[in-house]
Amino acid sequence: MVKVGIPRGLYYYKFSTLWESFFTELGAEIVISDKTNKNILLEGANNCVSEACLPIKAYYGHVINLLGKADFIFLPRFTSISKKQYICPEVAGVQDMIRNSIKLMPRIIDTEINLRKSEKNSWLAAQYTGEFITKDKQKIKNAYKNALEAYRNERQVMKSGMLTDEFKQEIGSMPLRVIQKRSTNITVAVLGHCYTVYDSFINMELMRKLRDYGIGIVTLDMLDYRESKEKCRELDKMLFWDYGTRAYGGSIQLIENGGIDGVIAITSFGCGVDSFVIELVEKKIREESDIPFMKLVLDEHSAETGFCTRLEAFVDMIVRRVTHENNVSSYR
Repeated sequence: MVKVGIPRGLYYYKFSTLWESFFTELGAEIVISDKTNKNILLEGANNCVSEACLPIKAYYGHVINLLGKADFIFLPRFTSISKKQYICPEVAGVQDMIRNSIKLMPRIIDTEINLRKSEKNSWLAAQYTGEFITKDKQKIKNAYKNALEAYRNERQVMKSGMLTDEFKQEIGSMPLRVIQKRSTNITVAVLGHCYTVYDSFINMELMRKLRDYGIGIVTLDMLDYRESKEKCRELDKMLFWDYGTRAYGGSIQLIENGGIDGVIAITSFGCGVDSFVIELVEKKIREESDIPFMKLVLDEHSAETGFCTRLEAFVDMIVRRVTHENNVSSYR
């Protein structure tokens, strides 16, 4: 049986169900790299250029973790995952970076994911990918159809406020909106790329910590992307990056829908996309609401003690404000 290795990084946290279902339907054995840990991040950082962001360094480590374990490594080249918008250039180019810096690589499944002009291109990508495993086009077509259905079902589950099984492995088995012990009516929105929001090592178990504080959580995956795209029409021009649309349009949804007591934006040091997207989001939230906002910047040198101190202070401020000082503005 053919073994296909999938690095547990970057867009794995968005498309894992799609990929794993597809390869399994084709009869391949799936090998997933270990969860992000200190050794994986260290290996990645040692083999990657220093200027790369934290998730890219972690991705390198996940690829190295798969060496010798699979016949193929699935390294899709992301160009666009939504019409007329693009993905971060580092993510788009990481495949070539890895080819030229990691030795003794097995054969790479180098599918391009480019939906900028049409979502129909996803089928062309699936067909190209499937031919690495089988030449039976009908089998590939059926596998693609079933995988797409599983992925869409997962997205619907997340929109309802629940975590899917894949993300439960990272954060826990409870629904994100469930409140535990410190409060009964507080909810915080966590904004960030899927690979920083759902990788518990990279974000120092932010989601678990919030849950333990008794805070309900909303992520961008729980919001309607089409509505986010529509909300972005208030800008002079559409945002170039897919994540920018999700974050900016999502922040407008959060403001208008209400029920959010705070916003935490997590970003990686050196992320070019976040350098202006988060600024736009913060400006929008501060100008049009009194929702408390905090930005957490992460890299491989981030200290958990300082991270926890900031998080606990933010949570205490929200709890105090909700219970005693809700008439006091967060900013003025």
